[in-house]
Amino acid sequence: MDRADSSLELSCKSIEEKLEIPVLRLQLPLIENGSLVGVTDILTMEKVMYDRSKDKQITRVGITEKSDPILWEEVKRTRTQLVDILSTFDDVLADLVISSESFDAVTTADIIKAVHQVTLKQPLMDSVILYLPSPNQRNKHFTSFDENLCARAFKVRHDKQKGPLTFFRIYNGVFNKSQRIYSIQQEKAEQTGKLFVAYADDLQEVDSIGNGNIAVVSGLKQVMAGDLVTNSQTAAQRAKNKMLKLSSKKNSEVKEEGVESLFGVGPQIPEPVFFCSIEPPSLAYQTALEQALNELQREDPSLRVTHDSETGQTVLSGMGELHLEIIRDRILKEYKVNADLGPLQIAYWEAPKNKVTDTILVDTKIGNNKQMVNVKLSIIPTNKLVLSGDIMKLDKSPDAASNIANIFPKHLLAIRQGIEVGVTHGPKIGCRVVNTEVMLHMFEVGRGTSESVIAAAVTQLVQKLALKTHMYGQPRNVRQTSRQISNFHYRQERHLSAVLVSLIL
Repeated sequence: MDRADSSLELSCKSIEEKLEIPVLRLQLPLIENGSLVGVTDILTMEKVMYDRSKDKQITRVGITEKSDPILWEEVKRTRTQLVDILSTFDDVLADLVISSESFDAVTTADIIKAVHQVTLKQPLMDSVILYLPSPNQRNKHFTSFDENLCARAFKVRHDKQKGPLTFFRIYNGVFNKSQRIYSIQQEKAEQTGKLFVAYADDLQEVDSIGNGNIAVVSGLKQVMAGDLVTNSQTAAQRAKNKMLKLSSKKNSEVKEEGVESLFGVGPQIPEPVFFCSIEPPSLAYQTALEQALNELQREDPSLRVTHDSETGQTVLSGMGELHLEIIRDRILKEYKVNADLGPLQIAYWEAPKNKVTDTILVDTKIGNNKQMVNVKLSIIPTNKLVLSGDIMKLDKSPDAASNIANIFPKHLLAIRQGIEVGVTHGPKIGCRVVNTEVMLHMFEVGRGTSESVIAAAVTQLVQKLALKTHMYGQPRNVRQTSRQISNFHYRQERHLSAVLVSLIL
């Protein structure tokens, strides 16, 4: 109602036509000199005036026929219409109107009671009470951070002057400018820059922002949308231990699954549905295109940019044709690069049908260093869609618990990386393996063995397990071949860049 072109009559008419229900007007806008200065309370027949000064006081002034006859007639007519509409839905109010033979005899308390009754009788309100959670049932996870910061990054935007701007929703603690934060998902600490409060497109710099507010932070290079941040790694571990302790109690509102989800590897981003190649118009725009894709990936986690080692092309993956077209338009408008998109392809997947377990032992010597790693893994099919980052599971059985507990974090990271690489290309049609979990049963490593050797061994074992299980999937169009030279299969020429086609020919 604070807009110059607003109309209460048209708004009420639109609601009545679309929802096919009568509108109860409890207040009317009070306009002076083209500006909204308050409202008129139909029930109490008072003017509620807003003071726009720093005190922000509310003043109530009674409406009388002598002081403002035009407004008095409008309020009286609207109040009569309100009672008339309510009496058709509330029998008690209807009997009161009939017995008094006048709408003026109905008191404010009678109208409030009638509005309360007809509102509660609506099935929608019943559903709100029956099915939606109460404020007392709010998530209790973030209270485990005590006085420490707990904030979730929900948006990343790149500004030409300020650089990357990360938007945070603060759940607990205070966000200060130029403070050091720790990303639980990225497992990295970063120094923040300036702190802003967003007012539409305007950013106002502040020193600190408390919980329950939205903070805009500059200077972050690693934090992505969906990351949970706190003051330090110690604070994150302390909060996790506290929540796990609460989850072990009977009838606790904090569940272990919720704790693992909160401290997991990031938001559940669906796998891409379509993909296509993307190329700059010339080599002069290659650097600008790479910068654009890197920044857009931070802003949109559902966008994937990969490099195809077979063709040397950059592959753009997204949720659909419109999604990829929007990305192309943004690259053109914001980065001035007229990128070329290749033919759109469907991103098919592969999935296992049965559980397979195997072990790999690597015992070799590279230079003067002995490299030894012994790993036992299982590929387990699941009915649910398992996304990137959730594939590796740890064997919690009594036989494997002691061995798993002694694995160093850097070795676990190498194992996870090896599993991710191993499921990138399936054995049947070369597509990503999904709907599967890879469980780690046993791990042994020799002194001085590098993380790259561990990751390579795990990748080899995962691919070996994939060959043993029965995979199912559908072929991608991009896997069609046009010629075979020396047992190497090349993709169709229309899927290749001009440089690669000239090399093949």
